[in-house]
Amino acid sequence: MKKNIKTTEAIFPMPVLMIATYNDDGRVDVMNAAWGMMLERNFVALNLTESHRTVKNIKKRKAFTVSIADAAHVVEADFFGVISANNTPNKFEKSGLTATKSKLVDAPIVNEFPICLECEFVEYQDGEFGCGVVGKVVAVSAEEKILKNGQVDVEKLEAIAFDPYTHGYYKVTERVGDAFKDGFKVK
Repeated sequence: MKKNIKTTEAIFPMPVLMIATYNDDGRVDVMNAAWGMMLERNFVALNLTESHRTVKNIKKRKAFTVSIADAAHVVEADFFGVISANNTPNKFEKSGLTATKSKLVDAPIVNEFPICLECEFVEYQDGEFGCGVVGKVVAVSAEEKILKNGQVDVEKLEAIAFDPYTHGYYKVTERVGDAFKDGFKVK
């Protein structure tokens, strides 16, 4: 028997996404966002409010990157979620991570995160059901160490997911089935 529980964020897993931009002074800004998804094959949607410096930067620079956080960098990923760039201007420097300027968009690529989506800003949707930042993915890069036969190997990626029930992070690693194939076993 199911029991009603108190929660508003009941979908698990939630991605742990690192959104990177440049501030007005050229410093790297990174925030942790669990409210993000693919909107279409090459578009992302990030449910972010305009109170975030990162959103202001995205709108000004017309670009951002999205990295998938991994288990090796859970501390840094959480740091980007608990410390605001509005109060700590040197937030990225304090993390100890490094960045490289994208060749395609006006945004930084955080070197230590193993996969990165480089995005052009499309629009900001506000209103009651607006999804926030929408961006077009113009390139995806991945460290060779997480690739297998030219594809991302999720086990090697060791992406982390956010658990909204207990506020934990979990490593996503074990394959349990084959999409678009296993369902045909039902007769």
